[in-house]
Amino acid sequence: MSKSISDKVVRNTDGNTPFSTILEANMSRRLVMRGSLGSALALFAGASISACGGGSDGDDDKAVKLGFASLPNSMTDACVVPAGYVASVIGAWGTPLNDQAAPWSNEGRNTSQDLLHSTGMHHDGMHYFPLAGSSSEGLLVVNHEYIDEKALHPNGPTSVDGKRPAEEVRKEVNAHGVAVMHVRKEGSKWEIIQNSRYNRRFTSATPMNLSGPVAGTDWVKTPFSTTGSQVRGTNNNCGNGTTPWGTYITAEENWAACFVNTGEQTAAQKRVGVQAKLGRYQWETAAGDASEQQGEFARFNITATGADGLQDWRNEVNGFGYLVEIDPYDPSSTATKRTAMGRFAHEGAAYGIPVAGKPLAFYSGDDSRFEYIYRFVSEALWDPKDAARSDRIAVGNKYLDKGTLYVARFDAEGKGEWLALTPATKGKDGRSLGEAFGNIDAILINTRGAADFVGATPMDRPEWTAVHPSNGDVYLTLTNNTSRNAERGTNAANPRLNNVNGHIVRWHDDAGANTFRWDIFVFGSDAASNADTNRSGLTELNQLASPDGIAFDDRGILWIQTDNGIDGGRNNAVAKATNDQMLAVVPGALKDAKGTGPVINAGNQAELRRFFVGPNEAEITGFAYTPDHTSIFLNIQHPVNWPAYGTADATRTPDSKVRPRSSTVVIQKADGGPIGV
Repeated sequence: MSKSISDKVVRNTDGNTPFSTILEANMSRRLVMRGSLGSALALFAGASISACGGGSDGDDDKAVKLGFASLPNSMTDACVVPAGYVASVIGAWGTPLNDQAAPWSNEGRNTSQDLLHSTGMHHDGMHYFPLAGSSSEGLLVVNHEYIDEKALHPNGPTSVDGKRPAEEVRKEVNAHGVAVMHVRKEGSKWEIIQNSRYNRRFTSATPMNLSGPVAGTDWVKTPFSTTGSQVRGTNNNCGNGTTPWGTYITAEENWAACFVNTGEQTAAQKRVGVQAKLGRYQWETAAGDASEQQGEFARFNITATGADGLQDWRNEVNGFGYLVEIDPYDPSSTATKRTAMGRFAHEGAAYGIPVAGKPLAFYSGDDSRFEYIYRFVSEALWDPKDAARSDRIAVGNKYLDKGTLYVARFDAEGKGEWLALTPATKGKDGRSLGEAFGNIDAILINTRGAADFVGATPMDRPEWTAVHPSNGDVYLTLTNNTSRNAERGTNAANPRLNNVNGHIVRWHDDAGANTFRWDIFVFGSDAASNADTNRSGLTELNQLASPDGIAFDDRGILWIQTDNGIDGGRNNAVAKATNDQMLAVVPGALKDAKGTGPVINAGNQAELRRFFVGPNEAEITGFAYTPDHTSIFLNIQHPVNWPAYGTADATRTPDSKVRPRSSTVVIQKADGGPIGV
């Protein structure tokens, strides 16, 4: 998630015990047991997946091993890859998907209609869906998280008497969302197949279905959808996920700030960050334009002005904040918002290993300071036959519309509990969620408030989740929390009141159980920090801060991407040393002296290697790979002066100042072999 649109206001004012306090208690207990800080750190760093409740990682001799040297620090307007690798650009912002779009204009003069038929802006999460299992032809689905108005328009955004021009607003709306791109490799070059029937855009105005407990209720009935069955658009699409039946899940993250309520806000609106004066992009100010259709601009002003939700747009905001399922293989399908999976600032949705006859579990972080980690468990039990069905959205209806949403509570003993967000669950004051909030639809509309009520553990900006492909352990990035102060509590495991570096937590559970075991996988730090801060012993070759995107490939390599806030200035030691990056590590190959587990520490941290460094001021995000692992895809978001134009190698440093374009980068080995080994 870019810092440009992050919600910097701490909206969780609840007094739930913070994760920092839990970590401090955990570490204090270990200090007593081992007798010194150094011993406690060594014990914690050596904690195993087995001790965490997970299964065996398998024989190390059979584990994949990284085959590249860690890259040095870099600060250039270019992409840096290891020796023997090559990188190329595909699908840069504004690349036409069909003949209805004009070529991208380096003067920013493309129209809203051009953007409706082109790749959007600020690429983020993505996935490669092979066609017939191919590693040279497939569908690359890419999120477009937000916009840079200065780059999008010829001279930035304009306003006349406080009103935004309708065409500019439509262009911005269409630059958001998701793109489905039919891609093919010819020789060693990947290209988008123009005019393919698979090519598709979902924008902040595309009609989408609502499903699950909130659908059809009074919460989501609007003048556009009087039955509450649809909503227009998906917004601020950041992390992503997939399903075992072959669909894509896009996560709606910082959507709330696009809406404004100048009247009395509800508790749920305050809790998610609806604006009180103007929306983030002031889309609502274009309302009343002669070209406006069905309140396309007015819907962003949710101030109550009529008798009910059918007379104004008060309910429009309730159609956002969900995980959205897309079937990339069926161009005629309608994207569906899965309301049973909760409503908050979603960051991805990794699913646990499917087991026949057991429910499915999906994990998602809520990316804001002091927010929570969630798990959705399906009511339906997994049937492997569903993986081969062609009616994929119908399969999603089966598994994603009925189930239980849980929120995590961590304790000081390396254990945790999933708290069910259901009407019967008791809160901290002894009342049930049903008594305090009402039916399940009301609980889901105010998911954050319900999590506060039951006593979930506030975390340091929970972001992407990833599941180990063999043992099912779940890894989650905690990007940072610069709002941590003495009142909120210190963190003995990362004892910084201003947590600028973040860390990665992991846990193991079973979809049928409500308890789990957890520990810390790695602490972000600059190499020069003292041992009490740099608890993972990171060096100049792998120092990192603000872990964000995270993904396993099916060989068991864990890829870690960073968003170190360089777009807001090089404000910490890591940002002053290197641009944002992607690192790789094989957790199953990491063993401490006792062979108890894969936690990064001073004894094994060299296995964490820097694989990629991006251009100046760009976040590295999104990860996808072909089935044969010979091509991987990642995204460059909000670069300041990249990519180069009119050259065979667009990843190099531009010769002059260019209009920056977020883009997908394809990385391959020069010899055509598998990546990373």
